[in-house]
Amino acid sequence: MLHLRLIVPADTTDEVVTLLAATVGTAHLVVLPGAARSPAGDVVMCDVAREAGDELIAELRRLGLDESGAISIEHLDLTLSARAEKAEHEAPGDSADAVLWEELTEATHEESTFSITYVSFLALATMLAACGVMLDNAVLIVGAMAVGPEFGPLAGISTAIVQRAPRLVARSLWALIGGFALAMMVTAGFAWLLDALGLFRQSMIEAERPITGFIWQPDWMSFIVAFLAGIAGTLSLTSAKSGALIGVAISVTTVPAAANAAVAFSYSDYQQTVGSGQQLLANLGGIVLAGTLTLLLEKALWRARRARKPPVVTPGASVRS
Repeated sequence: MLHLRLIVPADTTDEVVTLLAATVGTAHLVVLPGAARSPAGDVVMCDVAREAGDELIAELRRLGLDESGAISIEHLDLTLSARAEKAEHEAPGDSADAVLWEELTEATHEESTFSITYVSFLALATMLAACGVMLDNAVLIVGAMAVGPEFGPLAGISTAIVQRAPRLVARSLWALIGGFALAMMVTAGFAWLLDALGLFRQSMIEAERPITGFIWQPDWMSFIVAFLAGIAGTLSLTSAKSGALIGVAISVTTVPAAANAAVAFSYSDYQQTVGSGQQLLANLGGIVLAGTLTLLLEKALWRARRARKPPVVTPGASVRS
């Protein structure tokens, strides 16, 4: 279930309450007249089944509530209520398959911000991966992939394509390209520093490296793994199962490829630099393609499922003031 807290201008309250009461899947409707101070208005609260949430939020935005008032949404981990169970049963579709497009757009927008924190995490992940590459250490490589925040902009690109939001595409591309470019420059400088300290040597990057040598030798399996990871990552975002993102992060070689390219460039090993760049592009492209196709498929399946299960007509929820 989702909990909606709305700040509604007094002259719009009746229309909003009517909408909420008529929406299948809502329960626990509460109206607090004049409770809001900034902006001034009434506070309206209700619980709604996740599968009914997207259309309801769209209707509230159509009424201009996001401009004249406020729409706040929280996920409820536990609701003990017969009315809530009835609302979830009557709502068309299944909550596990429902996509809250407004929430997804907002989440990817936030994760696609080119910020100091984002660049810091990406640079740290790339430097960790550089250590893993030079030491041929799988533990460091896995750790670096888990730290890297690059899935946010990748998901942002896919979401923006499906939602036709060009500004989000530009924002995500800037975070992705600018972030990797800066992280790779920092990592190249990091490699030069450790070389000066005698901790890195050119022989380390040129060694056979049985564990990490694949990073600069891309093949079709690189693309396939990235494609599967992109599907899993997108599903984890749309179903709110964010724990799966850790598994996605350690299954693709975006950060290690960027690190290998930076370190190889610092030692003028352009063959590895090019190969690592190709690996990076294959992974990024596979994730974006998979994410876009997954979102399009989810959108189509959700519409088809809702069409097969029409809403149950109910008299609406009770109102307390």
